Amino acid sequence: MGKRKSFDVTKLPGFTFLALLSFVLLYAPIVTLVFYSFNGGNSVNQWGGFSFKWYAIAVQNEAVQGAAMRSFVIAIWASVIATTVATMAALGTTRRGKFKGQTFIYIVINQPLMVPEIVTAVALLIFFSSIKIATGYTGLGYLIIAHSAFCVPFAYLPIKARLEGMDTAMETAAADLYASPWQTFRYVTLPLLMPGVVAGAMLAFIISLDDVIITEFVKSAGQDTLPTYMLGQLRRALTPEVNAISTALLAVSVLVLTLFFLATRKRG
Repeated sequence: MGKRKSFDVTKLPGFTFLALLSFVLLYAPIVTLVFYSFNGGNSVNQWGGFSFKWYAIAVQNEAVQGAAMRSFVIAIWASVIATTVATMAALGTTRRGKFKGQTFIYIVINQPLMVPEIVTAVALLIFFSSIKIATGYTGLGYLIIAHSAFCVPFAYLPIKARLEGMDTAMETAAADLYASPWQTFRYVTLPLLMPGVVAGAMLAFIISLDDVIITEFVKSAGQDTLPTYMLGQLRRALTPEVNAISTALLAVSVLVLTLFFLATRKRG
């Protein structure tokens, strides 16, 4: 009896063509955007010569400067808060045996991933609007809280995965040597967990930095982030400045995601 051949999806008819077509449809618009960000003309889709003109204009634009600074402040705070909460949640759900209600807790933690973002945004709008009316406070705190809550599951997943792949032998040894739970966490668990924590923080940062829908619903007047500023520009006169800002934001996203990949691969 002959050797049974294993199934290989790449050998199916048309697989290569469909794979290439998918990549072209996915990346061709992005490549076009980057290409026209160096357009020296005033049109977003008519080439007027190679130039860094619109990058210079974007850098000198005070509205862009303010939106960029606001985006990074929100993203940094959101990533710190979300990663802290996600780390505690991951420890509470993985460093113990099966318990009643565990599935429900997983659902609660990952709820932002399962519910359409527009639903979350509307709910946050209603919730925070009541607080704004009652307190009169309209600062960035609402955006930071909203982004933090939305980013928790994104930080939770790599941290949980890292914990599940860690051997508990060293933690058990630390306990046998009379280390307190805090000492065990501080000197054993956390150093081993750090690649997952860093990966979760970077993923939360980039999710917060790129968010549009929740930001658009929760923000108050004068609190545009880079994505919402670009959205506003698309509703007005469209210039290649938007292409330049989009390319810069894309570069930051690619850099952070590359670091995320390296952090998860290095010790994974």
